[in-house]
Amino acid sequence: MKQIKLISFVLIINLLLFACKPDNKETGLTETSGEEVQKSEILVRTMSLKRTNISRTIDYSATLQAYEEVYIAPATPGRIEKIYVEPGDAVRKGDKLFLMDQTQLYQTQIQLRSIEVDINRMETLLETGSITQQAYDQLKTQYDITKSSLRFLSDNTLLHAPFSGVITAKYYEDGEIYSGAPNTQAGKACIVTLMQVNPLKAVLNISEKYYPLVKNGMKATVIADVLKDEEFDSEVILVYPVINPNTRSFQVEIEVPNSSNRIKPGMFARVSMFVDEEEAYIVAANTVLQQQGTNIRYLFVEKDGVAKRYNVTIGKRFDDKIEIVSDKLMDGDMVVVDGQTKLMNDDKIKVVK
Repeated sequence: MKQIKLISFVLIINLLLFACKPDNKETGLTETSGEEVQKSEILVRTMSLKRTNISRTIDYSATLQAYEEVYIAPATPGRIEKIYVEPGDAVRKGDKLFLMDQTQLYQTQIQLRSIEVDINRMETLLETGSITQQAYDQLKTQYDITKSSLRFLSDNTLLHAPFSGVITAKYYEDGEIYSGAPNTQAGKACIVTLMQVNPLKAVLNISEKYYPLVKNGMKATVIADVLKDEEFDSEVILVYPVINPNTRSFQVEIEVPNSSNRIKPGMFARVSMFVDEEEAYIVAANTVLQQQGTNIRYLFVEKDGVAKRYNVTIGKRFDDKIEIVSDKLMDGDMVVVDGQTKLMNDDKIKVVK
């Protein structure tokens, strides 16, 4: 009985509370599923967006290479008589590198002298009509062939440096037999390797969109990280005439002076080239925000007292400023430069000076 009275009392209290609740129509409020929140205007500062002239440069990383590298070997296998150089030796153009067995060279020299004597005799006999022109021509042909063979053997018996450089590898010792089989990482056969290290070169794969802008003779700056960002004034020496259809890029060779021999083949370097001057939007770096967990960059523009979000692409950096790229931004747009971290798209804002 007490429970029935208690339930009746609770029902009466609820009815009284409902009767006393103001009508939504009279108060002008509507019911919401959550708590009603009134957002106030957010104070911000803005800057008028204007185009600025900038120097357009392209930056790439590269591994420095020898300006020229040759794997030096004779044309035919044989015994190595003497190697005159060791790895690390600096050589000048024309210096002796190694000497092969000279037996065949000596034999050919003797054979050529013998043919020369016979030719001198036959020239006298030809003048008196004692021999035919055909016999003389046959001996002359043999002389020419032997002379050519002697020149070939001479070039491949004592080999000289084709240019000034540094010996970077030696694969045989005195008295060993050079077989002619590939014995280097490049898959080539050689006795010694010679590199030209002054100058060096950097080979870049550049996006095809810059092909009309890159020319022979263009200046470039090469920075060697290992030398505490030391700069080397360089120059474009070769622009390859084709585009790689797989990478949509083309190759460029840059000559890097190295008179001091401070940089070496194989070093990592960064290359910068000025290609053009153009107009771009430049803003303070903190104006651009990054969407958390993504690489999406954006900023806010004030439009009639409302913050509008625009996604942008980051371009070149200039100390504490950056270039922004967007096909939706226009000259005169009021970009939010202070207070933007508090904003959401379509927030009401108030611009203060």
